[in-house]
Amino acid sequence: MTPVVRAFWSAFKATQSEDVDARFFEVCVFDDNEPSANHLAELVVRGVKRATAGLVWSFEAANMPTPKPGDLSVVTNWDGQPVCVIETTQVDITPFSEVTAEFAATEGEGDGSLEYWREVHTAYSARECARIGRIPSPSMPVACERFRVVYCTFGEKAA
Repeated sequence: MTPVVRAFWSAFKATQSEDVDARFFEVCVFDDNEPSANHLAELVVRGVKRATAGLVWSFEAANMPTPKPGDLSVVTNWDGQPVCVIETTQVDITPFSEVTAEFAATEGEGDGSLEYWREVHTAYSARECARIGRIPSPSMPVACERFRVVYCTFGEKAA
């Protein structure tokens, strides 16, 4: 955790009535390129993006558990500037080919369609699988994570 993220996390903690350190999951940036990562962070803050999908294999390769309800993560832009804290509300492990149109719409990317979701996530999954030494397949397990914003850089606590 960088000093700027640590300060942001401390500011978030000061707004809480309970100790939330045990619920900290990760510092995350959505996507693997700057334009998309910054755009997706903005969509999260605006409440458009309320879900994300991660390959279970990536969590395994990083020796990390998959997220679970109640986990708290700091979302940053590409440059590592924190923009909000999200709380995981639901996680379903689903084969890539069985991700639903409803989930794709909740993820809020592009036009919100399942077709768009499959297009961009097929490309991302191929890059991620190459990075971790796996072969992409329709049956690869995806952690379909739903979340809500609980704190943002604008000093407002989200509902």
